[in-house]
Amino acid sequence: MNEFERDVQSKNNDVVDSGKGFIFSFLFFFIIFFIGVFAKVIGS
Repeated sequence: MNEFERDVQSKNNDVVDSGKGFIFSFLFFFIIFFIGVFAKVIGS
């Protein structure tokens, strides 16, 4: 066992972190898409 396995920086669950990353990226792209749709509706 090396020193990095003994002295872990973050004891968080990886599933929770990956879930947060998925949700935040999904929300980011959804907001970008919504802004584009809103601009198209306003422009027409």
